Amino acid sequence: MMSDKMCGVHKLGWVLVFIGGVNWGLIGLFNWNLVEAIFSGVPVVVRIVYILVGLSALAMLGCGKCKACKK
Repeated sequence: MMSDKMCGVHKLGWVLVFIGGVNWGLIGLFNWNLVEAIFSGVPVVVRIVYILVGLSALAMLGCGKCKACKK
């Protein structure tokens, strides 16, 4: 869960992972992709969003080891 002690990178990562989770939930439940619905005219932006969500998930793995988060 997001806390006040997290650095800005991990806060942004948490938000993007949450968005990705909601998107996958919508795909699984309703076969509806929120990211593609919002950015349907620009497939490059859709791809960038997916890349950012994936990188955010990797960044969240190191959340407990971040020196900036421990301050």
